[in-house]
Amino acid sequence: MNRNLKAALFAIPLTFSLTGCVIVANDDDTRADWIGSSSSDWKQEQKENKRKIAELEVGQSFSSVRSEMGTPEFNEAFTQNGKKYQVLFYRTRHKHSDGQTTKSECTPLIFVDGVLNSWGDKAYNKL
Repeated sequence: MNRNLKAALFAIPLTFSLTGCVIVANDDDTRADWIGSSSSDWKQEQKENKRKIAELEVGQSFSSVRSEMGTPEFNEAFTQNGKKYQVLFYRTRHKHSDGQTTKSECTPLIFVDGVLNSWGDKAYNKL
């Protein structure tokens, strides 16, 4: 058998077997939200998150807010001056159609010692 024909017979199946490969890589400040979802999914998520945040009250417990809001896009926790802070980020605004959710597209909910203390960018920037 001709050498070129052997190479082609080897390369063609290999080429077709690799066409479905996808590699996703992102950093800590982004989430790949386009995987397995349509644009209407994230639009609905944003709408629901805005509605739920509008109903929050300062003083609610961490567990009641998590139960109502669901899993956040991002979660930060730290201790400062003897107080435990936890910040949950929920997607509420679309900025770029890049397939990623960033913290700048989310509303932060700030908990101090397990109690909802504040939310929004202004409150987060004061931390």
